[in-house]
Amino acid sequence: MAIIITDECINCGACEPECPNNAIYEGGIEWTISEGTTINSEFLLEDGSSIAPDASQDAVEDDYYYIVPDKCTECQGFHEEPQCAAVCPVDCCVQDPDRVESEEILLARQAKLHA
Repeated sequence: MAIIITDECINCGACEPECPNNAIYEGGIEWTISEGTTINSEFLLEDGSSIAPDASQDAVEDDYYYIVPDKCTECQGFHEEPQCAAVCPVDCCVQDPDRVESEEILLARQAKLHA
């Protein structure tokens, strides 16, 4: 599963610097696939669309921190547990029940993001 941040987020920002993929952004902030990764050419998102590495993408959430699902690996390949959840003071970094992913999928994403 990818991790999501619930609307219980208090916008403390503790999670953001812990993410090895730079998948966490402050609410309302646009994101790029290249930030925190080695991506330097067109990237195919899981929805089938292709984006340029430095092309700004719309924020996933406007009011609180959010995680870009295409960049989340649940810290697989880096740590034993998701670091955002480990440091969250209000336990709002949780597994997304709508996005069930195996360890193999998460490790493949990690390898793709950090080739």
